[in-house]
Amino acid sequence: MPAPPRTIAATIAVGIVWGASLARAQSPGSTESLLGAVPGQLGLPAQGSDTPLQGGLGPGFSRAPASVTRPFQSPNIPAPPALTPIQEPPSFELPLYGPLELPARPVEEPDAGLSLDEAIARLIQANLDLQAKFLEITQARADVLTASLRANPVLYYGTQLIPYGRFSDDRPGGQTQYDLNVTLPLDLNRKRRARIEAAGRAQRVVEAQYQDAVRLKIAELYAVYVDILAARETVQYAQASIEGLDRIIEVTRVRQRGGELTTADVERVEIQRAAAQVGLTEAEEALGEATRALAPLLNLSLPEAQSLELRDPIRVRTPPPPPGDALIQLAYEHRPDLAAYRLGVRYAAAELRLAERERFQDVFLLVQPYTFQNNEPFGQKSAHSWGVGLTVPLPLFDRNQGRIQRAVLNIRQTQIELDTLLQQIATEVLQAERRYQVTGSSVERIEQELLPKALRVRDNVLRRYQGGEADLVDFLNAQREYNDLVRQFRDTLIRHRRAMLDLNTAVGARILP
Repeated sequence: MPAPPRTIAATIAVGIVWGASLARAQSPGSTESLLGAVPGQLGLPAQGSDTPLQGGLGPGFSRAPASVTRPFQSPNIPAPPALTPIQEPPSFELPLYGPLELPARPVEEPDAGLSLDEAIARLIQANLDLQAKFLEITQARADVLTASLRANPVLYYGTQLIPYGRFSDDRPGGQTQYDLNVTLPLDLNRKRRARIEAAGRAQRVVEAQYQDAVRLKIAELYAVYVDILAARETVQYAQASIEGLDRIIEVTRVRQRGGELTTADVERVEIQRAAAQVGLTEAEEALGEATRALAPLLNLSLPEAQSLELRDPIRVRTPPPPPGDALIQLAYEHRPDLAAYRLGVRYAAAELRLAERERFQDVFLLVQPYTFQNNEPFGQKSAHSWGVGLTVPLPLFDRNQGRIQRAVLNIRQTQIELDTLLQQIATEVLQAERRYQVTGSSVERIEQELLPKALRVRDNVLRRYQGGEADLVDFLNAQREYNDLVRQFRDTLIRHRRAMLDLNTAVGARILP
């Protein structure tokens, strides 16, 4: 039994809507913003109408749908997402890479190479992801242009009272009439101005979102940059460890030739040296991987990225940042995501004004400059005339009241999200500041108190070992304790450098180098 026509039509309609939703969900070539949802976007299309421009069905009236005169509804922007709580950054741990030791002399940083400032400048200029997201701004400008367009007039031509054959006394009829008219939509309540304002505010929100995309991309660069510095530091520590173990092997072999130690004792030190060599190889590979990670960020080829040298040291001494309250105020002033939500509140208010003005449809002015009545079949002279008319939709029913109510609630919702973001930013800044302080104090304590003590203990055991007063086990234990402390110092130093850059990201400004 065939399905009723109404059921078939409903099924087709559901299929069309479902297919359209799938099309919108696709990423490549879709109209979804690469910058994410825009705060303050109402997310509901304006009330449309396909009623004729003229209500009458008599002569001389256009039956064109009113929708053809609507140049713009609302910016093609998705609804804003719910804010997500700030997640604690993952703890940072480097692989062990075998024995590590501080170099005997301070490591000289390369005079030439890529500095962090230069890397940031190239990132902003050359990163392909940012280039793609920047086009969202130009698209928003195109939306402003679309919103400023005026509705086109409608030209209508019609011929009526055309006889089948010809009129006669036996078959009388009116004159054949030829009409030409122009219908002009009149925006008396200034919907166009409200559309321009809403689209302009949407553009400013998108600009702030792009700035936040730059901030987050710089945070990615921070992570890769510190990875490279950390891997380079590990290579230097591993090389120093190998040099120290080479000297210990020589001492051990001398004592073995003197009969104080056995071949097994020499092999134990050689095993330590081999482990250090394996660790150095792995550290060098980690340095290469971290350097290659710069290629997509800075839009470099792999050979170009591998040949880069970084000029900045892992240890940066700088005056402390302002206290927590001052940092929070700086974040409130500089964070572009916060600026986007502040602009989103204004954008939501502009959407409300647009919804209020769209309660009333356009008034349509009909100008009929030419009407020709053919009186030739009646042996009379033909006539020309003109006409004018006005169509005013009667606002008996407010068909936009649901959109207006939604716009009012949207303002409140965006304001709540703004208040939530303020709290999240304050928490993020305080957490970043705390990590900076804790890691900084840990670096100072390890460097000034613990490392000198461990080095003195290790060197004392080493002198006793060289003089034959201590056995190999005592020295290896002292060396292992020293290596563990060096590894802890390296990890804490790297975490402190990350904390400095994370504080920049949390504040939204470069307050630390």
